[in-house]
Amino acid sequence: MDSLTDIVLDTRGKTLWQLIVERADATPDKRMAIDEQGRTLTFAEYRRWSERAAAGLAGHRVGIGTNVSWILASRFEALVLAAALSRLGAVQNPILPMYRTREVEFITRQSNCSLLIVPGVFRNFDFAPMAAEATALQDVEIIVADPDLPEGDPATLPDYVPALTELRWLFYSSGTTADPKGAKHSDRSMSAANTGMQWSMEVGPHDRAAVVFPITHVGGLIWLFNTMQTGVELLMVEAFNPAETPKWLGEHGVTCAGAGTVFWLSYLEAQRRLPRGQRLMPTVRIFNGGGAAKPKTLHHEMLAELGAPVIGGWGMTESPINTMVHVDDPDDKKALTDGRACPEVEIRVVKDGRVCGPNEEGELRVKGPQVCMGYLDSSLDAEAFDERGWFRTGDLGVIDEGGWVSITGRLKDIIIRNGENISAKEVEDLLHGHPAIADVAVIGLPDDRSGERACAVVVVREGHIVTLPGLVSYLKDHQLSIHKIPERLEIVTTLPRNPTGKVLKKDLRTTYGGTQ
Repeated sequence: MDSLTDIVLDTRGKTLWQLIVERADATPDKRMAIDEQGRTLTFAEYRRWSERAAAGLAGHRVGIGTNVSWILASRFEALVLAAALSRLGAVQNPILPMYRTREVEFITRQSNCSLLIVPGVFRNFDFAPMAAEATALQDVEIIVADPDLPEGDPATLPDYVPALTELRWLFYSSGTTADPKGAKHSDRSMSAANTGMQWSMEVGPHDRAAVVFPITHVGGLIWLFNTMQTGVELLMVEAFNPAETPKWLGEHGVTCAGAGTVFWLSYLEAQRRLPRGQRLMPTVRIFNGGGAAKPKTLHHEMLAELGAPVIGGWGMTESPINTMVHVDDPDDKKALTDGRACPEVEIRVVKDGRVCGPNEEGELRVKGPQVCMGYLDSSLDAEAFDERGWFRTGDLGVIDEGGWVSITGRLKDIIIRNGENISAKEVEDLLHGHPAIADVAVIGLPDDRSGERACAVVVVREGHIVTLPGLVSYLKDHQLSIHKIPERLEIVTTLPRNPTGKVLKKDLRTTYGGTQ
């Protein structure tokens, strides 16, 4: 066994900080991460830097149970900050960089944080004035990490106190029609989510994984658990650039090219721009991720164009990584389903209060160690969990006889036209196969006569034209029921998405005359 590369740790019963220490001891000189500026970081360097940052934060009165909110880009300093706060036993609340004053004010006030850590200027936005405005009426200290974190002498740190099942992470959902909801996680639930990912993808020490979405998302920080378990190298990307990022990942030997549909589509388009026979990512073995529905044609397109399969899954902030496709699964399952339940995860389909049988559509509900401890606002728990403790995901789906789960839509993403239900996802899946359509979202808009009408919002491929009559003809040719065919077409250059790639349909409804 090569001590620098071949050690995979047993994560059971261990906190993040315990894994960080074990990994630094096991493979101190192995590279943990590289960024776009060419900086590199070994596991030993990471541990030492994290301990210095923990000592610096202790000087700001951070300790066990201290509530700390932070916004940082996907850079080394974010990885170090997460580890430092774990070392101190703080309750850390990573906030998406897309949030602004209203959301940050709500989150910091509800979480009762005492410290807010923000970057200086990131993506042409100055975070310091926003942080000051958001916390103006609160007793919150602000640290601008631009880019340096506070540091101190690790010898001054108190003894580490492991706490596997206690509240240590607070992640806010991006919200749709109301304020963000804070989901409470422990190191145990985060580790359990990583267990599901590892079961699916079989990540090894020789892999190189793309971190292309905000590290402050729950999925980003699960990769921190995984690199401590497996020794995988992280390719850190601060801000995804469709033109440059795929090339950079390919040049740096990416093998696990995450992280969801919007990114996969970018990789596909970048590959198609290259001369025939030239591979964008010659070392890639999987396109892993989730967070948003994938077109049913995408797996085979990625396999044909880029030479690697799509390894998708289904999860959410409250319950990360419920299902995933396994690397050895058949191609039809990779293409057409969202995988099977991960280890220790239970999933059922419920409709009208009863548990459904195979292939019957209903709401997907889950149980398992990856499910959050509830919401910070506990009044939301009664609606979120049913009387038997199953988490109500709000996603519609079916489970076949073999246990394969397919997401069919959202309970709130059903368009009701003349009393008939239309699944937006069903229409989107068909339109994703249209040769002239690069991206699409189908939304419901108010209609005095029918209640709602369907509107297709489309991104057109370069050099093509899409018209409403042509779209209607295409859907009829694909045997879509007449009542499901969109009555309106809008052409856009890009769809609004959150950091995980989910289309912000509430924004589209507002833009095109609907309601949130």
